[in-house]
Amino acid sequence: MEKKTLYENVLLRALKNGGDFAELYVNHTKYNGMHLIDSGIDTVSDSLVVGAGLRVLLGTKCVSASTADLSEEGLLRCADAIADMMSQKPSLPSIHLKLSSVTDLHAPKLTPEAVSKGQRAELLLRADRAARESSAFVAQVTGNLSDVDHRITVANSDGLWKEDRQVRTRLAISAVAENGADRRDGFYGPGLRMGFELFSDVVSPETVAEEAARSACSKLGAEPCPAGKMTVAIDGGFGGVIFHEACGHSLEATSVSRGTSQMCGKLGQQVANCKLTAIDDGTIPHAWGSINIDDEGTPAQRNVLIENGILKGYMIDKLGGRRMGMAPTGSSRRQNFEFEPTSRMTNTFIAPGKDHREDIITSIEYGLYCRKMGGGSVNPINGAFNFAVDEGYMVRNGKICEAVTGASLIGTGSEVLMNIDMIADEVVRAPGMCGSSSGSIPTEVGQPMIRVSDITVGGRK
Repeated sequence: MEKKTLYENVLLRALKNGGDFAELYVNHTKYNGMHLIDSGIDTVSDSLVVGAGLRVLLGTKCVSASTADLSEEGLLRCADAIADMMSQKPSLPSIHLKLSSVTDLHAPKLTPEAVSKGQRAELLLRADRAARESSAFVAQVTGNLSDVDHRITVANSDGLWKEDRQVRTRLAISAVAENGADRRDGFYGPGLRMGFELFSDVVSPETVAEEAARSACSKLGAEPCPAGKMTVAIDGGFGGVIFHEACGHSLEATSVSRGTSQMCGKLGQQVANCKLTAIDDGTIPHAWGSINIDDEGTPAQRNVLIENGILKGYMIDKLGGRRMGMAPTGSSRRQNFEFEPTSRMTNTFIAPGKDHREDIITSIEYGLYCRKMGGGSVNPINGAFNFAVDEGYMVRNGKICEAVTGASLIGTGSEVLMNIDMIADEVVRAPGMCGSSSGSIPTEVGQPMIRVSDITVGGRK
């Protein structure tokens, strides 16, 4: 049976006992990975994830099921399982799908299948050599080279039928530096929505390794960070994780539509310093979190979340939009067919301001410069967060001084947004994986260097 007829039959079968909307999602995802340790390839892995997710909506009620059996019988069984959970007459007499073309803003030049395992190994070995040659203090290097070829199909009872391909590649290097009993680590892991041209067009394995080694060596001899309230400068790149976690999740319909977000009911209100504008943009060419269409088939778009401190919008999926009475924003995402889609971030960042990096540092009489941020935790209901500082330095009289360790930033999203009073003029973004109710998905965070006028720094008293 041709795909069009099969998909139409499956959607109709799912609606046979009622519902006002049915959706079929199919993914075919190939993962490759290679791990290096002690100057040798330790592990080579690959996996294939294939299956279909099917759901039916009736107002704000949702029933869903999934299957790894993509045969006609398997898909129809999945549709029957959903229909058995409904108890009304069918409302759609027919479904007519039409395959729509999707413009690919991120087409890869060198796809994963064109790169041999030997070529992959050489990239990792080049990184290993570069890290070790960069400093005599580097004692250990580990690396992970990974890529994913993620193909999706979305078809629904409104007649939408779209297909898309997402290729992403990433190299992550960790280095350990030792000086006597002092042992520190550093990390750098760039990745983009492109193929292996990443290493010829954007960044070399040597550059990645040297940055990981630099970060590790910079911490040797560092003293514990003092604790207390102080002014903090947070650099770009992964520094944007604070906005992502402490505020971004609170702007997703996942929590807003259920009334469990600190940002509920605040559209049009001031929620941040008037200097701050924040954006979620899934259309940035080749950015790690970019998509052509979301996992409901809605085109990606640029969503202004906060503009000059005023809350302008949320990130909305179809079901969340029904609950909120608002249109979807191209923000529906899922890890794969086993998860229901929901509103998620893509590339979320604080927009450039009018300040300069050097002016931010010179403005601080006593405080902390966070060159790199680490992981942390946040409560999306009240925005309370605690984030580790991976690489930090004390600032005295407008000058960056000694490195410190053990620092963390503690506060709430609403508080920190108001206290961001200086924003530099150049955004730096960094890739990551974000976990939530619809699984783990690729997202980018970013910002220019910012100054937080007053925040609690955890450390040693």
